[in-house]
Amino acid sequence: MRDAIAHILSWVLHLFVPQTHRRGPGRHSAEHFATVTTMSPAPRRQQPWTGPSSEDARAIFQADVSHLTPEQRERYWAAAFAEIGVEYPYRCEGDHFAALAASA
Repeated sequence: MRDAIAHILSWVLHLFVPQTHRRGPGRHSAEHFATVTTMSPAPRRQQPWTGPSSEDARAIFQADVSHLTPEQRERYWAAAFAEIGVEYPYRCEGDHFAALAASA
């Protein structure tokens, strides 16, 4: 009973109290989708890929280097990438990174 009285009182108040703002259509209504313009961000310019192709990288990493030590394997991969013009950073004992860390 109280629910019905509250609905009637709410309806009467809406009749006599002017709305200060008009609510728009619901988010899932057809009217909402007809009036809303999608604001997508400005498209970013795509930079051309300058790295190696997947076939080139796959060929380098799938080469049979199982007989090499981990350090030799890293140097092999760095040299193979250098042949196609890609810098491949690698770490080994006594490299210049260790010297830089010691001087800092």
